[in-house]
Amino acid sequence: MPARKLNLLALPLAAAGLLIGCDREERQLHAGAPSADPVYSVQLSTLVPVTQPATQPAVTWSGPVKNNYEENAQAMSQGQRLYLAYNCVGCHAHGGGGIGPPLIDDQWIYGSQPEQVFSTIVQGRPNGMPAFGTKVPAYQIWQLTAYVRSMSGLARFDAAPSRGDELKNAPAPTTKDPEKPKDSPGIPKSAEMPS
Repeated sequence: MPARKLNLLALPLAAAGLLIGCDREERQLHAGAPSADPVYSVQLSTLVPVTQPATQPAVTWSGPVKNNYEENAQAMSQGQRLYLAYNCVGCHAHGGGGIGPPLIDDQWIYGSQPEQVFSTIVQGRPNGMPAFGTKVPAYQIWQLTAYVRSMSGLARFDAAPSRGDELKNAPAPTTKDPEKPKDSPGIPKSAEMPS
């Protein structure tokens, strides 16, 4: 009988110990997606598709978007894994370019801000960049965005992947000095509407 009373007394004490737990043991391993809202496009020109009435205003960004994944090493590592899994390597190589533009330099045709890179992945671009907005979940596109920006040194040093899993084609993101992005002054001639 005394052992049973001891067990009944120990159960509430153990439950109280679990509820009181130590806060300093908590670790933030997963960052939330910057925006899981519907994808909005960035207006690059005044041209509109034929199916869209010209009277309808274009949806534009209200301001810069902070990509929390750029501060999270685990999310950026996932972006690196997705970069290989979605075969971004096929066009951009391991950042040095090939069929697609290089991602390790300071030249950004459609902008270097997180929302601009996100928009490029979602919408695609003329002359080869396919649109992945309907094929890839938004949180994975944000992880890819964080990794792509880290290739040019635009992410935090302590969160960027320390080495690539490929052969020595490009420097590790943590060994690269941050590039000062040179956004293109306008739309490339190849992306303009023929007259």
